[in-house]
Amino acid sequence: MKLIGSFTSPYVRKVRITLAEKGIDYEFTNDPPFGPDTKVAQINPLGKVPALILDDGFILFDSRLIVEYLDDHGATGSIPLIPASGTARLQVKRWEVLADGIIDACVAIYLERKRPESQQSQDWMERQQKKINQGLQAASADLGDQAWCAGAAMTLADIALGCTLGYLDIRFPEVKWRATYPNLVRLADKLAERQSFKTTVAPN
Repeated sequence: MKLIGSFTSPYVRKVRITLAEKGIDYEFTNDPPFGPDTKVAQINPLGKVPALILDDGFILFDSRLIVEYLDDHGATGSIPLIPASGTARLQVKRWEVLADGIIDACVAIYLERKRPESQQSQDWMERQQKKINQGLQAASADLGDQAWCAGAAMTLADIALGCTLGYLDIRFPEVKWRATYPNLVRLADKLAERQSFKTTVAPN
């Protein structure tokens, strides 16, 4: 299978970490969707990454759908990252939505800052910043003193949140989450020691 994405995208990183944790071989093509020569729209009509091209040519897009597929098609013996059903599954998917929502707000600010300064909306960026702040507060409160976001072992919930926190470190260093949420720091630092996280850090 082939993964089309960008080295800096946290959504793509979530998929790449899942691929590594599930022991799945793949070919990666770095194609930032805002690049002048991007071909992403030819693969995903929404013009976004990640997009996963399966061996039979079928294409999946959106990181949430892709990780669902990968969790069901991992190497023999790989540990499930998403519970099959019930409250446990709902908790993991809720964490993923929260983590992705923080990233959505970050990306909205990042793109707004790329517009000419005279066209930028400060009110819009403040609304997005509020989502980031509230999202981090909720994540810290929900994590509490637990070792992992949901359950007794790492799940997709931790992968999603770890990618979000890593993206904040790269794109939004002004968000001093490490000084405010020690429990999120502990989780992020623990995840950073995993090989899947080490090999997917965005290049400088």
